[in-house]
Amino acid sequence: MAQVTVTIDGKAYRMACEEGQEEHLTDLANRFDRYVLHLKSQFGEIGDLRLTVMAGIMIMDEVSEPTRRVSVLEGELENLRSNRDTVLAASTRADETLATVIDEVTTRIQGITEKLLVRSSAEPN
Repeated sequence: MAQVTVTIDGKAYRMACEEGQEEHLTDLANRFDRYVLHLKSQFGEIGDLRLTVMAGIMIMDEVSEPTRRVSVLEGELENLRSNRDTVLAASTRADETLATVIDEVTTRIQGITEKLLVRSSAEPN
């Protein structure tokens, strides 16, 4: 585990993270710090815990819309997959029907050809 020191509202916090995630954790902490500082500039010194809770709620509010949109898109994707499967099944059935019809037409043409050959060989030249 890697160790990173991040600063939120001027206070240093030592945190553990997986190797290679140090920069990501630092970036997240910096973004969170911006929320806290924004709230502090609006409301003044209202207490660390209250600032942290308010910043967390603001972040959750921002995350809720993309989360809702992802859920809607996942539903649409499932519908598209279902429709694709239905269309593929219908296409396969249509291909099978077409192949059957082509076989029947081929058989009829062969029958007509044989009849014509018999007639033409029976006719005097």
